[in-house]
Amino acid sequence: MTELLDTAVDEARDEIVRVGTSLFNRGYVHASAGNISARIGDGHLITPTDAALGFLERDRLALVDAQGEQRAGDRASKTLTLHRRIYAADPTARFIIHTHSTHLVALTLAGVWSQDDVLPPITPYFVMKVGHVPLIPYHRPGDPRVADLVTARIADHLASHTPIRAVLLDRLGPVVWGPDAAAALAVLEELEETARLWLLTDRRPGPLTSDAIDELRTTFGAAW
Repeated sequence: MTELLDTAVDEARDEIVRVGTSLFNRGYVHASAGNISARIGDGHLITPTDAALGFLERDRLALVDAQGEQRAGDRASKTLTLHRRIYAADPTARFIIHTHSTHLVALTLAGVWSQDDVLPPITPYFVMKVGHVPLIPYHRPGDPRVADLVTARIADHLASHTPIRAVLLDRLGPVVWGPDAAAALAVLEELEETARLWLLTDRRPGPLTSDAIDELRTTFGAAW
């Protein structure tokens, strides 16, 4: 069992470094903004506080046990509480990414579509790959109260059978999650691209029609 866990930790370290490098190279993150984590058994691996995601060192990533106690690496990100609470609230979540990506932060400054849906469902892939994204009111970075707000939103959407994959923190950017790194990245990329499109068109496009969204639900199982 220990050998399997060690292997899982090693693989997660490599994956987090790979994702951080990719995000930096493509302009989704800058300086030391953002953080990444992975669920490892009952514990978690997370980027250190104030780490530059484009230049992560695998052995400095923070390993945290099921009780939230750090077991290895540099001091864990100040958003550790939020990550741990998301994993607890959504059993399907295995990988979490938080960025300060430009167009999504700009969207919170310019004005979101609504508090419950920061963007209108203007494209089919936004409906299928992202779904509903609520806005979380501004709190300072690392404020533990944010975790209460996010997990309440997760619970509400699970109860309505429209599970969410992301939230948008006012003035700070998106937090996205998925069953693996590829799924979380897909949500982030589609979410940021939709924000870019909506802002580039001066927030004029309206949502897809209800019939079009119903077709996406029926054909592709979209959770909208």
